[in-house]
Amino acid sequence: MAHAHSHRHPVSESPGWSLLRLSAAGRLGLALAAIVVLWAATLAVIA
Repeated sequence: MAHAHSHRHPVSESPGWSLLRLSAAGRLGLALAAIVVLWAATLAVIA
Protein backbone atom coordinates (compact mmCIF):
# COMPACT_ATOMS: atom_id res chain seq x y z
CA MET A 1 0.00 0.00 0.00
CA ALA A 2 3.00 2.28 0.47
CA HIS A 3 3.59 2.51 -3.28
CA ALA A 4 -0.06 2.94 -4.28
CA HIS A 5 0.57 6.27 -6.01
CA SER A 6 4.06 5.58 -7.37
CA HIS A 7 2.92 3.40 -10.27
CA ARG A 8 -0.16 4.43 -12.27
CA HIS A 9 -1.09 1.44 -14.44
CA PRO A 10 -4.52 0.42 -15.80
CA VAL A 11 -6.29 -2.03 -13.52
CA SER A 12 -7.61 -5.11 -15.32
CA GLU A 13 -9.97 -6.23 -12.54
CA SER A 14 -13.19 -4.14 -12.53
CA PRO A 15 -12.06 -0.59 -13.52
CA GLY A 16 -14.79 1.85 -12.24
CA TRP A 17 -14.94 0.11 -8.86
CA SER A 18 -11.25 0.71 -8.20
CA LEU A 19 -11.60 4.41 -9.04
CA LEU A 20 -14.56 4.79 -6.70
CA ARG A 21 -12.75 2.88 -3.98
CA LEU A 22 -9.61 5.01 -4.32
CA SER A 23 -11.70 8.19 -4.26
CA ALA A 24 -13.55 7.08 -1.13
CA ALA A 25 -10.33 5.96 0.55
CA GLY A 26 -8.65 9.25 -0.30
CA ARG A 27 -11.53 11.31 1.08
CA LEU A 28 -11.65 9.23 4.27
CA GLY A 29 -7.88 9.55 4.67
CA LEU A 30 -7.94 13.33 4.29
CA ALA A 31 -10.90 13.65 6.67
CA LEU A 32 -9.25 11.45 9.32
CA ALA A 33 -5.95 13.31 8.96
CA ALA A 34 -7.66 16.70 9.41
CA ILE A 35 -9.57 15.44 12.47
CA VAL A 36 -6.42 14.01 14.04
CA VAL A 37 -4.46 17.24 13.43
CA LEU A 38 -7.23 19.43 14.88
CA TRP A 39 -7.67 17.09 17.86
CA ALA A 40 -3.92 17.03 18.55
CA ALA A 41 -3.74 20.84 18.30
CA THR A 42 -6.65 21.20 20.73
CA LEU A 43 -5.00 18.87 23.25
CA ALA A 44 -1.71 20.74 22.84
CA VAL A 45 -3.43 24.08 23.58
CA ILE A 46 -5.32 22.69 26.60
CA ALA A 47 -2.24 20.99 28.00
